[in-house]
Amino acid sequence: MKIVWIGNKDQMNELLAQGLDERAELTELKDPAFPGSIEGIDACIDLLFDDTGIRIKKLQQLQAPVTIIHSVITPLNELTSGFIRINGWNTFLKRPAVEAACKDDRLKEKAEKVFSFLNKKVDWVPDIAGFITPRVVASIINEAFFALEEQVSTKEEIDTAMKLGTNYPFGPFEWSEKIGLRNIVNLLSHLSKEQKRYEPSALLIKEASR
Repeated sequence: MKIVWIGNKDQMNELLAQGLDERAELTELKDPAFPGSIEGIDACIDLLFDDTGIRIKKLQQLQAPVTIIHSVITPLNELTSGFIRINGWNTFLKRPAVEAACKDDRLKEKAEKVFSFLNKKVDWVPDIAGFITPRVVASIINEAFFALEEQVSTKEEIDTAMKLGTNYPFGPFEWSEKIGLRNIVNLLSHLSKEQKRYEPSALLIKEASR
């Protein structure tokens, strides 16, 4: 299994958290100057994907049988067919299961095989903006910022309470820093266009713009 990937070292460390099958070969492609084609590719994993036409064209030119993209906000119906979306936010890739969306059952089988070489399983979810987990986590983080705005408690106390009370791996403010405040705001802003309950707090927007 020859897998080419585009990303940073932290993302790759998370992707390889469960190890790599000895039959798999990983090759890094430098972004954005990766070549137009590489022979013998079984899959391409783009963890730095943006939904521009230029990026999509470059990925198509690789002619990989399976193209997996990190795209939390943009669903497949707004992209070129033949891609598989995953949730590649920081802290989520290290889990033994990958949250993904795909509209082609044959591609699903191929993607599951690719991730099996990374000792991961795939949780198939609806092809919606934000998937499921990012929606939930972003909402929790947003509520924590509302609480901070209302001076309910401090960041440290809220983080501690959430970790002790819910057994989350991180408190909402810790999580927001790891994921990236702008990523949180971008997702919430996108979701709030249809559902006002996702509207990001003023404090979250302010801190994300720093």
